[in-house]
Amino acid sequence: MLKVLVSACLMGRRVRYDGRAKTVEDDALDRWRAEGRLVVHCPEIAGGLAVPRPPAEIEPGADADAVLDGRARILTPDRVDVSDHFVSGARSALATAQAHGAVMAILKESSPSCGSHEVYDGTFGGRKVPGAGVTARLLAERGVAVFNEDQIAEAVAHLEGLEGSERPGEP
Repeated sequence: MLKVLVSACLMGRRVRYDGRAKTVEDDALDRWRAEGRLVVHCPEIAGGLAVPRPPAEIEPGADADAVLDGRARILTPDRVDVSDHFVSGARSALATAQAHGAVMAILKESSPSCGSHEVYDGTFGGRKVPGAGVTARLLAERGVAVFNEDQIAEAVAHLEGLEGSERPGEP
């Protein structure tokens, strides 16, 4: 059975920087949970960050690739560099996905870890820019399809397509 890595905050765990969850109620997630497909993971906690913690953003003008390569940082509003925690957490998420055979992930959009289409711009002004977080970027570059909480229907179709390709000769 193919597995799905999912952000812990989307599953109701209070692991976000502000000590809250961003629980997503969805029939597909409920079904996958009952089937034992979900691998729940928080890269920021796995990377050693506490709950609660200061918010963090990729520094202005940089992207996840630059952070992963050590050319840019993830900072708190007080300019504390927390990049190592985020990179460690991204590597942990990849290792967890690989250990469980997760072929795709559903991650929390806009996070410097998990954002897949947009992240905050690094100024702590609430503005978002196109881009990915470090976990989403690392997973995607290693072949794990990444979706956000607003793309669950697409994730369902992707998983069904993968499972269909595993059953040659069946319609």
